[in-house]
Amino acid sequence: MSAISNGDIFVGETLGTAALILLGGGVCAAVTLKKSKAQNAGWLAITFGWGFAVLIAAYISAHKSGAHLNPAVTLALAVKTGDWSHVPLYIGSQLIGAMIGAVLVWLTYLGQFQQNEEPTLGIFSTGPEIRNPIQNLLTEIIGTMVLCLLILTSGLTLGDQLSGIGILITAFTVVGIGLSLGGPTGYAINPARDLGPRIVHSLLPIPNKGTSDWSYAWIPVAGPMIGGLLSGLLYKGLF
Repeated sequence: MSAISNGDIFVGETLGTAALILLGGGVCAAVTLKKSKAQNAGWLAITFGWGFAVLIAAYISAHKSGAHLNPAVTLALAVKTGDWSHVPLYIGSQLIGAMIGAVLVWLTYLGQFQQNEEPTLGIFSTGPEIRNPIQNLLTEIIGTMVLCLLILTSGLTLGDQLSGIGILITAFTVVGIGLSLGGPTGYAINPARDLGPRIVHSLLPIPNKGTSDWSYAWIPVAGPMIGGLLSGLLYKGLF
């Protein structure tokens, strides 16, 4: 991580994560909100929408910051390389970017939000279909490990940066995780992706928006971070 300047890390991760949430949260809004042309397009649209969001966001930020876009990925790479010097900057930038992206989703669908009659947290953050903290936590750990182990073990990185083909394969992997493992919790697999928009949801003046469900919020933060840490340790132990 040390080869990249602090300024590049901040710009790359903030812009990239903002784009990730704008496009990923945007597909959730498009599928969920009334008077959206994509209303009820379903889970397949959401999973592919998030995959394209990763693809575009990573290409935006790769040349600046390495396109981590995810505190769990940053943690896994830090364990792999032993360089922790920029971890706080990466994670802080990702959280800021996620909040910016969530505000942009709200602005894009402002008319639909203003006519909203139902809770909207699912547009911004994840939630379980069956509320079972242990199962929900394990689901997030497992999904994140699939993502991080792919990045760590398959030669998709140049140093600590995703390569061009690495970005493409990672995007398709996110689609696969969503289709196969996303059913129980909505697959955060990224603490910034959940926490930043959840904070924004709690602050925005959305009619009938419902609760921000802070009692669940620790799971999509802790699960991915544990998954990232375990992935890094597993890589160090086996490769």
